[in-house]
Amino acid sequence: MSDKKIGIALGGGGTRGFAHLGVLKFLEEEGIVPNIFAGTSAGAIVGALLASGKSAVEVFDIMKKNKLTDFAKIKLPINGFMSLDSMGKKLQEMLPGENFSDLKYPFYAAATNIYTGKIEYISEGNVAEAVKASSSIPIIFSPVQINGQLYVDGGLIDNVPIEPLEDKCDKIIAVEIMPLEEVTEVNKMTDIAERIFHISVKSLNEEKLKKCDLCIKVGGLEGYNILDSSHADEVYEIGYEYAKKLDLEQFKNI
Repeated sequence: MSDKKIGIALGGGGTRGFAHLGVLKFLEEEGIVPNIFAGTSAGAIVGALLASGKSAVEVFDIMKKNKLTDFAKIKLPINGFMSLDSMGKKLQEMLPGENFSDLKYPFYAAATNIYTGKIEYISEGNVAEAVKASSSIPIIFSPVQINGQLYVDGGLIDNVPIEPLEDKCDKIIAVEIMPLEEVTEVNKMTDIAERIFHISVKSLNEEKLKKCDLCIKVGGLEGYNILDSSHADEVYEIGYEYAKKLDLEQFKNI
């Protein structure tokens, strides 16, 4: 399938993003290697690293070494309880250069512009800043300013960003990792903010997913807190095992 342009849209889902890498590892084993990437939040982090030319296993090893506490730092709650500045610095160290033009493959980071109320698919400028913006869950993390505009998590409007891939690919794959399960309690302010965000993401119209040639909604992720990175190996394995159950022959023959 090396002669095909394969685009992949990686959905947001916090630390459930390790499941993306399990799915990607299996796809790579099957000879399905995307060469255009789009991502929201966790999907943007994974997408940026994959677009730099790294394999799924390489990205997993990199991300597993960093806990959420390494990426997010507590701050005075002026516009968010935590800052993702540390994530931006660490991500910059992992990438081949500062800008999108330094990546091996095209990459789009979905972020919500607070001022306009619209989704933007950022593909120019500083990659780490765009990924920070795409990952900034409102209230929990501070918004990110880029070119005078203020951005938060793209999942508010488009959690699985297929749109920037349309008309650019022969085939499009979507990976969703954000199932909405029932909970019995929410205690901390961050728990409430996380829950509200989770509900808003799942309320979006999923009609667009029908445009994909392959839509992978990873099952078995219920119960894994999107801010808890202690189960990286389990979540990665869930993604890999779920992908193994897929019938990929029809996709390969499109």
